[in-house]
Amino acid sequence: MDMERKVAAMFEERQPILVSEAVKRVMEFSIRGNKKEHVLIGEAQGRYLAEDIKADHNIPPFDRSPLDGFAVKSSDTKDASSTNPVLLEVIETVGAGGVAKEMAAPGQAVRVMTGTIMPEGCDAIVMFELAKDKELDGKAYIEIKRPFAPGDFVSFEGEETKKGDVLVQVGTRIHAGVIAVLATFGYKYVPVVKRPVIGVYATGTELLELDEALVPGKIRNSNAYMIQGQIEQAGGEGKYFGQLVDDFDQCYEAVRSALGEVDALITTGGVSVGDFDYLPQIYQKLGANVLFNKVAQRPGSVTTVAEKDGKLLFGLSGNPSASYVGFELYVRPWVKTYLGSPTPYLEAVKGTLTKDFPKPNPFTRFIRSKMNFTVEGITAEPIGMDKSQVVTSLAHSDALVALPGGSRGYQAGDKVDILLLDREGSEIAFEDPTKLRNEKEIE
Repeated sequence: MDMERKVAAMFEERQPILVSEAVKRVMEFSIRGNKKEHVLIGEAQGRYLAEDIKADHNIPPFDRSPLDGFAVKSSDTKDASSTNPVLLEVIETVGAGGVAKEMAAPGQAVRVMTGTIMPEGCDAIVMFELAKDKELDGKAYIEIKRPFAPGDFVSFEGEETKKGDVLVQVGTRIHAGVIAVLATFGYKYVPVVKRPVIGVYATGTELLELDEALVPGKIRNSNAYMIQGQIEQAGGEGKYFGQLVDDFDQCYEAVRSALGEVDALITTGGVSVGDFDYLPQIYQKLGANVLFNKVAQRPGSVTTVAEKDGKLLFGLSGNPSASYVGFELYVRPWVKTYLGSPTPYLEAVKGTLTKDFPKPNPFTRFIRSKMNFTVEGITAEPIGMDKSQVVTSLAHSDALVALPGGSRGYQAGDKVDILLLDREGSEIAFEDPTKLRNEKEIE
């Protein structure tokens, strides 16, 4: 059987499966990365913690003033009122980082700044606004017209967190707030999960590199760079191997060799049924286990995933939007699970469609969209042309509207599922409600 007939035979065997089933099959081969490395705190943004971050001391580390004011003995203020003000002598001023030199005696107060350790003998703080400065016989006093109880306006040692408490859990994506915690506890070097290396190959002799001039019949290779960007956003490390040529033997050797250098491999294009779509045959010659080769989705129904010795080969469509959607649905959760994220899947919310979408849907359709928050709730506006080869709409999309298949279209105002592209994610995978039907039924 020649190559063309083999590819055609494989195509005849293709049976679409639901998106949710495809995700499940991919995640059955997900792994948790067990290698960690330490990076400088200034380079940790966006990485994933390889271990729990625990407090090695109490916060606050001592009783302190949370504001600018006066440290006093609460017992001195118990009879204070607007008609019976109390005068207290101010014996000292202490700034943050300083320590009072004297222990306050009855009738005395210490002027303190935010963060100052509580002076010995004092058990309450009077904020500046509740005290009036006085001067008598050349000495500084404050006048107080209300009583204070022990502990008023005092931040006590360990009230925020205690030594040994888990502050940030393993698998957390590091952002500015996490960095603040790391710095507080002296993490100059941060333990992070070593990123999975994901290879990228683009297929097609029609592809030009970025610095090549456009010629008839050729297009620039946007997919490879887009996919590398998605890999980085998901937390992985992309390794671009270049373009696969339209020669089966060379393609096979390139893919076989690349698998030995990466944790997973992505190819864009070459998974359909054209004369030069070699990926199905390459999977066969590798002895790879094809998890699926058709999904009930638009765009990207030809998305194919195979497994070889525990490594996944993601065969994404050569059309940019289809390739983009395929990555977000299948590669992204694999990468985030590798990194230990507890929320590897795209987060789904309910919202309102703002434009008619009359196109029939045999399969679940994922529409590039712009999400908005309004007083009525969340809305999603489809962006640009809904064709799998369209590139420009991706630059303005922050969500995918998921329209179930089996309908003749949707109207503005319909409630829809919206998958959020710019969020950390969800613990639960999207469950598409599409029922598998013959595509001809609604055409």
